[in-house]
Amino acid sequence: MLDPSTLLVFATAAIVILLIPGPSVLYIVSQSVEHGRKAGLLAVLGVHLGTLVHITAATVGLSALLVSSATLFDAVRLVGAGYLIVLGVRAVLGRGEATRSRAPAAREMRPGRIVRRGILVNVTNPKTALFFFAFLPQFVRPGDGPVALQMAVLGLTFLVLGLITDGTWALVSGSAAGWVRARPAIGSTQRVVTGCIFIGLGVATAMGAGERRQ
Repeated sequence: MLDPSTLLVFATAAIVILLIPGPSVLYIVSQSVEHGRKAGLLAVLGVHLGTLVHITAATVGLSALLVSSATLFDAVRLVGAGYLIVLGVRAVLGRGEATRSRAPAAREMRPGRIVRRGILVNVTNPKTALFFFAFLPQFVRPGDGPVALQMAVLGLTFLVLGLITDGTWALVSGSAAGWVRARPAIGSTQRVVTGCIFIGLGVATAMGAGERRQ
């Protein structure tokens, strides 16, 4: 089994990584501000169901295959890039009418869709796949037990920490949801800014895939 000191070092490093905003955090925050805390927490659930996919892949060695195959890696990057761009365009163009700001958030929120999008955002995030391929193995010690079991423990530790940090993002940003919805101009600006960030991340991811092929 993993040494407690090793697990502590891993947990500390994982928290630092989790606190750096990325596509998943941006998705969670945007849902919290748009629909409230419940939507943000649903986004957290979806994101970390996606994390379970990466944990499973890492445990059975598929993350190694993903990184070793340039074609497969670029395919995942491009799928993720396309999805981020679509999310960005929808955010910018989808809800620009200030007159609809008084509509109850719960009436517009679709929990299943929020969860599914969260899963897809994280499953198609190449940085997450790279994290599990390049970072977790550094804390695995063959002499401490089955490698697959150690990978699973480290992955689940990361997942629990992610639920805590991302849940905090959802709750804090959700606190501002009512204030933002009461000010249509601010809400519209938030959607445009969030959309542009998603589009920028998508373009950067796509360009990264192109550079890898060169």
